[in-house]
Amino acid sequence: MTEHEARVLPEWIDANGHMNLAYYVVVFDHATDVLFDAIGVGEAYRADGRATIFVAETHTLYEREVAVGDALRVGSRLFAADRKRLHFGHEMFHVAGGFRAATQELIALHVDMASRRTADFPPALAARLADAAGGGGPVPDWVGRQIAMPGGR
Repeated sequence: MTEHEARVLPEWIDANGHMNLAYYVVVFDHATDVLFDAIGVGEAYRADGRATIFVAETHTLYEREVAVGDALRVGSRLFAADRKRLHFGHEMFHVAGGFRAATQELIALHVDMASRRTADFPPALAARLADAAGGGGPVPDWVGRQIAMPGGR
């Protein structure tokens, strides 16, 4: 588990007087950088240009509004890893209020930059990722949710 902190900037506020949905994603993206550095697929891993991580799918759940100046804390966790994919997520908390404001769940792919196609993680890294994914306890209930209208699709 890693943590990232942010403060809501005035330019992030939309016409409704709260943080625009795009900036939740910006804060989560910065938290992704912290998590990736911690698990070994961050900036140092990508530095030689041979391989990188591409996000393939996201699901963001907006639960509570946040306003200009609010302090935010994002907890991030790797849920699972296989030979070329990562499944991870973030929870954003309002520091002063103590409430969860949003969650984001992601699937990312390991990509060979020469071919720009998915590729297996190197064996030592794959083992480290499997260990990191196994240490976080049960997967939260917000993981794996589906978008649908009540009573139908």
